[in-house]
Amino acid sequence: MVVSVRSLGLNGIAGYEVGAECFLSGGLPAFDIVGLPDAAVREARERVRAAVKNCGVKFPVSRITVNLAPANQKKAGTVYDLPIFIGILAAAEELKKIPADAAFLGELSLTGAVRGVSGVLPMALAAKEAGIATLFVPAENAAEATLAGGLAVYGVADVGALVAHLRGELPLSPAQSWSPEEKAEDLPDLRDVMGQENVKRALEIAAAGGHNLLLIGSPGSGKSMLAKRLPSILPDMTRREALAVSGIWSVAGLTDPKHPLLLRRPFRSPHHTASAVALSGGGPYLRPGEMSLAHNGVLFLDELPEFHRDVLEAMRQPLEDGEVTVSRAGGTLRLPARFQLICAMNPCRCGWRGHPSGRCTCSDRDVERYVEKISGPLLDRIDLHVNVPSVEYEALRRKHTAEDSAAVRQRVETARKLQLARFGGGDISCNAQMPPAMLADTCSLDAAGDALMKSAFERMGLTARSHDRVLRVARTIADLEGAERIEAPHLAEAIQYRNTEILKG
Repeated sequence: MVVSVRSLGLNGIAGYEVGAECFLSGGLPAFDIVGLPDAAVREARERVRAAVKNCGVKFPVSRITVNLAPANQKKAGTVYDLPIFIGILAAAEELKKIPADAAFLGELSLTGAVRGVSGVLPMALAAKEAGIATLFVPAENAAEATLAGGLAVYGVADVGALVAHLRGELPLSPAQSWSPEEKAEDLPDLRDVMGQENVKRALEIAAAGGHNLLLIGSPGSGKSMLAKRLPSILPDMTRREALAVSGIWSVAGLTDPKHPLLLRRPFRSPHHTASAVALSGGGPYLRPGEMSLAHNGVLFLDELPEFHRDVLEAMRQPLEDGEVTVSRAGGTLRLPARFQLICAMNPCRCGWRGHPSGRCTCSDRDVERYVEKISGPLLDRIDLHVNVPSVEYEALRRKHTAEDSAAVRQRVETARKLQLARFGGGDISCNAQMPPAMLADTCSLDAAGDALMKSAFERMGLTARSHDRVLRVARTIADLEGAERIEAPHLAEAIQYRNTEILKG
């Protein structure tokens, strides 16, 4: 007898339907799993065998063949334990009938308990698209599965309860749709930063338009402290953005089962020893990297020149396209990677170039070699280059309280609303994502602005890319002031943030 049980799998960060076909035949007892299973899937034989015996059901003494279809797609992980378990019981006629519109996924322990798995949200979304109406998942993942909407989700704690439900003896109750709790998140606040008003202004512009930012300053000037306070002034994600980010984090196994939906934009800060694969993604099972984990959020690279050259160059294409293409022997995968890049670096190797103490010991050639670690094409993709001066003693002993993040965030949200209205609520959500075709209408300049732009283009040696990025930053500055058009002061401020001379100390 052949029984097919619907289940789901992962291909990168996308879910797809998998059918667990179970066939019991005569011959010597055996248990084979086919359909390109990995080691974890093949080991399901022992987990399923023990779970069947420990739930009070006799394990069938026959030749068991399980095919995971489509058979040409590699299967990985422990998510198929539960559908294989159900398929064997149904083939052995221990279960009368499996609902045709139901799917099962989850890992089994030897005692029959159902353990949580990663990637449930994208699999639940795939189930919804495939017309599946009922989804049985581990109890730990039930809240996450309800985020897909339109599904009757049942959280299963152990296989005994699931068998009783399918037999109609003791029905399970469907999980309630998860909704976030209203709570204030304790994020680092800008009011903690002493002085640095010019850098705070640049941070506000970067947040308002989603622009990339490079902070250059000596040790202790507050670069990392400022960067880590960027999330406190960023607007909340839309429902669509939150589901996209939460799905990526779910595949990576980073979501909290009690709070499966990310409400705040992600902030990722990999160490400078991270590899190119860790940043872009890949590995044996083509999993997302740091650039994808920072999707719709911030990727902060501290000590930028200390990263390996290949790691930095791997960001060039994603910074333009908003996605990263990973090609490996196991296949090709396109991962979303529309992140805001924030970088911090010292002006030289010893870190004290331009410091009032005069303690720098680096020669001009040493400084050049240090800065040359960052390629011109990468610098060209960073909108704002900001010098972070050393904090003066008077600022450290200040008596007044600096502006807090809540006030800055209010201005940022107002500017973002203008941008959303301008772009019509499509895939473009901020000025930094504006395509070149829209610049002529959205970032038009008057005669004074055109003359200023021409002078800066020739004097600073701007490229076509940096020209467009200056216009996008100027548009953001105008949005912060509520101006309908870009005026000369807006453009002048945007141009000053492209001054690469600060990289030379």
